[in-house]
Amino acid sequence: MTSPAPLTIDRSELELLADGRHGSPHSVLGPHPHDGGVTVRVLKPLAAQVVVRYVEPAGGTTEVELVHEHGGIWVGVLPVADVPDYRVLVTYDGHTLQLDDPYRFLPTLGELDLHLVNEGRHERLWDVLGAHVHHYEGLGGPPVTGTSFAVWAPHAQGVRVKAAFNHWDGREHPMRQLGTSGVWELFVPEVGSGTQYKFVVLGADGEWREKADPLAFHAEEPPKTSSVVFESGYAWGDAAWMEDRRAKQPIAAPMSVYELHLGSWRRGRSYRELADELVPYLADLGFTHVELMPVMQHPYGGSWGYHVTSYFAPDARYGTPDDFRYLVDQLHQAGIGVILDWVPGHFATDPWALVRFDGTPLYEDPNPQRGWHKEWGSHIFNFGRREVRNFLVANAIYWLEEFHADGLRVDGVASMLYLDYARGPGEWTPNVHGGRENLEAVGFLQEMNATAYKRVPGIVTIAEESTSWPGVTRPTAYDGLGFGFKWNMGWMHDTLGYLHYDPVHRSWHHHDMTFALTYAWSENYVLPLSHDEVVHGKGSLIRKMPGDRWRQLATLRAYFAYMWAHPGKQLLFMGGEFAQESEWAESRELDWWLLDNPDHRGVHDLVRDLNRAYAATPALWALDADPAGFSWIDADDAHHNVYSFIRRGGDGPDLVCVANFSAVPHGDFPLGFPSAGVWEEVVNTDADVYTGSGVGNFGAVTAIEGEASGQPAHAMVVLPPLATVWFRKREESPVLAEESPVLAEESPEATKTTGGALNPATSPVTTEAKEPGAESVSD
Repeated sequence: MTSPAPLTIDRSELELLADGRHGSPHSVLGPHPHDGGVTVRVLKPLAAQVVVRYVEPAGGTTEVELVHEHGGIWVGVLPVADVPDYRVLVTYDGHTLQLDDPYRFLPTLGELDLHLVNEGRHERLWDVLGAHVHHYEGLGGPPVTGTSFAVWAPHAQGVRVKAAFNHWDGREHPMRQLGTSGVWELFVPEVGSGTQYKFVVLGADGEWREKADPLAFHAEEPPKTSSVVFESGYAWGDAAWMEDRRAKQPIAAPMSVYELHLGSWRRGRSYRELADELVPYLADLGFTHVELMPVMQHPYGGSWGYHVTSYFAPDARYGTPDDFRYLVDQLHQAGIGVILDWVPGHFATDPWALVRFDGTPLYEDPNPQRGWHKEWGSHIFNFGRREVRNFLVANAIYWLEEFHADGLRVDGVASMLYLDYARGPGEWTPNVHGGRENLEAVGFLQEMNATAYKRVPGIVTIAEESTSWPGVTRPTAYDGLGFGFKWNMGWMHDTLGYLHYDPVHRSWHHHDMTFALTYAWSENYVLPLSHDEVVHGKGSLIRKMPGDRWRQLATLRAYFAYMWAHPGKQLLFMGGEFAQESEWAESRELDWWLLDNPDHRGVHDLVRDLNRAYAATPALWALDADPAGFSWIDADDAHHNVYSFIRRGGDGPDLVCVANFSAVPHGDFPLGFPSAGVWEEVVNTDADVYTGSGVGNFGAVTAIEGEASGQPAHAMVVLPPLATVWFRKREESPVLAEESPVLAEESPEATKTTGGALNPATSPVTTEAKEPGAESVSD
């Protein structure tokens, strides 16, 4: 049959297309039936020859050579009534390539998806934006595999994809704008997982910018900046964990968290190598959760991950996204939850990332009083824009659903809540009510928390919030922010401040240790000893303790046991579990050789035993959110530097904790108990096995009826120096007062201890007390 003339296109449209300014390249390029034929236009600016090879209706193939029309656009007419299955033969410098045509495919986003994007309500935004491998059947030819690219750039004049498949010349692959959504899309056949790519965006200001994909699942390892197409093939093995998680309430469950920086726990380890080493280490230590400092892709290692460039891509320094899934999976199978540090408050300034993405302040707030973080030198998200909120909310859900994370610790919440954060007079503008609260950020945090808890039951969100903002952990239905927990920064500063003093001066600061109990149930708290306390000249935890090395180690051990028994969950940064000597630096790994030193091994073993005793004692966590789970025995014994309290709750027995932060033991110390009977010395931080001085109570004490410190029973106990002791009621019949031995006079054996660790009553071993002088049993 005779071919009709090519479908006419106005030259101005051809010029827009060649210049990259055409919002609908598919209306020009690709197949267009008309007048009994099909006009095909192909954009190949550097080609010497372009031919279309197509399958005829009756079978067989035919070729039609295209002619150059304008600016790299080639055109020809196929003499068929309907669009056939065809391929494009492109010749460059004598070499011919056979390619499929991206402009013969329909959009990969549906109307509902675009509507949800417009509304800022697409909770699985990552399903439609970014790069996705698709496999198509039934297109009139063999199956087609390719990748759809989609990006939100509402003010862009044009968007292209550049990659190896077009010799990094984005002119060959202009994207189409889908309606008024601001989404640009293109399906490129014969492109699969592992392909590196970038978007080239012609901004509203007329400037071309190369950009990484904001929703890329994978990225090149820094300093390279390309995004990488990634199709997951991971098969999870943590179904039992995930099912059990759905039924849990974290506030009423044990939570002992190990905070970890992936790159410096041990240097040079991949996600899979970390799984082989980290999982058994944490399982032995007994931590219930690990909190990973940001694993989202960031270009500068010295930022520790807090200046993010690719929010949906795990850090490529350690492997692929499926490698990271493997690490999470192995932790879950070992019974360890995974909390991810998440940074929605600000983002990196790198020009190839989110900054002025479409030539306008798109992700960042356009108001410099709100859009620039003076303290951290980074951009602040525009929390008032629905699409930006959607990006962040979907990102939170992404890590919880796609990577099975059990929680998110949200960084820098205080900086988000206040318009005047780190700003002086005249550097901020009040909100519509005249206040300093960032109402848009509040709304975002509420939306994020409500959505996360709705979609992923059993997870937890944790706020790093250092002010007295009310209702951080109150449900959003009651106008709270909706977090599950809040870091108790006040507890951390007060207790570390108290311990900084020499014991002889601590009585003047006694209530620094008790103050947190005046507000302990105003929020659900995590007690953090985090990375922030061991960097930037602050020194390691052990170096914060006064005195000689023996006193430093003893104080740290006593502090840990006091912390583990205190209301709230606990978090310890890596290295603290064996009294890391040097300040943390991300450029080197922990001082693992210290574990060969008995003093440091003793701290490690104590943390292990604390975790095991904690998990086995519901009284320490079942009523964390209820004041009924705690009562003081004596909060006011400043003279002796002693604190004593009771933890209650769950199905098990009560636990009595008594901490002696003086440098001398106290013998025949009258301690109130909630009931008469035998109370086992579950933990004694001064025990021999921890390289303590060996002072204790032979594994147990017997409380007799008789009021002391407001309690109905009491016992005369020995309190080791710079030590904390836990007593747990033995399940047996109470001992009556007249049947009990009277401990009114000091026994010559009172300064001996079992030397055991967890429940030492099962294997009594007595040793003579060692320094700092067991012969002194009082102040």
